[in-house]
Amino acid sequence: MDLKKLLTKSFFVRLMSSVVLVAVALVTLIAGGDVLYFTLLVISLVGMFEFYRVFEVQNKLPGMVGYVGILLYYMCMRMDLSGAYLELILLVLMALMTVYVVTFPKYRTEQIMCVLFGMLYVGVMLSCIYKVRQMDDGVYHVWLIFLCSWIADTFAYLVGVTMGKHQMTPNLSPKKSVEGAVGGVAGAMLVGFLFAVVFHEHMNTSLHPYILYPVVCGIGAVISMIGDLAASAVKRNHNIKDYGTLIPGHGGILDRFDSVIFTAPVVWILLTVLEELL
Repeated sequence: MDLKKLLTKSFFVRLMSSVVLVAVALVTLIAGGDVLYFTLLVISLVGMFEFYRVFEVQNKLPGMVGYVGILLYYMCMRMDLSGAYLELILLVLMALMTVYVVTFPKYRTEQIMCVLFGMLYVGVMLSCIYKVRQMDDGVYHVWLIFLCSWIADTFAYLVGVTMGKHQMTPNLSPKKSVEGAVGGVAGAMLVGFLFAVVFHEHMNTSLHPYILYPVVCGIGAVISMIGDLAASAVKRNHNIKDYGTLIPGHGGILDRFDSVIFTAPVVWILLTVLEELL
């Protein structure tokens, strides 16, 4: 193990930021309810701002439509109006097309398209954290989202830096290795199993937590890597290093939550489907 590669200044900055993020996560996820709801809303708005900035609409009319859209979406979610989601998305799309037509040719097609995409990609997908927390045993289930993403990312980083030899996606992210990916998935499954061992007596799931949690963590860890690479692909297409500088050592909200964005809906879907089937 090459400790010189591992114990760098950037590693310690990244580690300290991670400690702060974990502390914030502990407070908000344990509290749930309004605390989690409004925290996710703020994170979603900041993340959308970062995404819209890539397309230069963060403080322009199309971007405002996106911000209003996600505010309305969160209101529907809080009022349990899930049947109104499709209608809301269609209204946002029509509002964006109206802006496109009325202001033509002020905005490019991709600027209009990115607004709805950003709303779904950042705001709607992150809202699944709240959905998982509201489930039965959600106070425990919700941690799977972060075990899948942050724990997998940490293990992948440690294994990749110390033992990585084979590039996983050389054209997209040359530093990511196959060894790191395997370490990330294995690490997430292991921590998921240990989490189940500690808290299984408090859970009431159809499938035993010893099986459920490692399986969900393993699948989620794979998906989290896709989320990470998807965010990297957007940055490479637009020649930017980070989405922002809000979190030292990590970048912006999207740089840190890129994998969580993907794992949140996957964990929600898996738990919902498994509970219905079993």
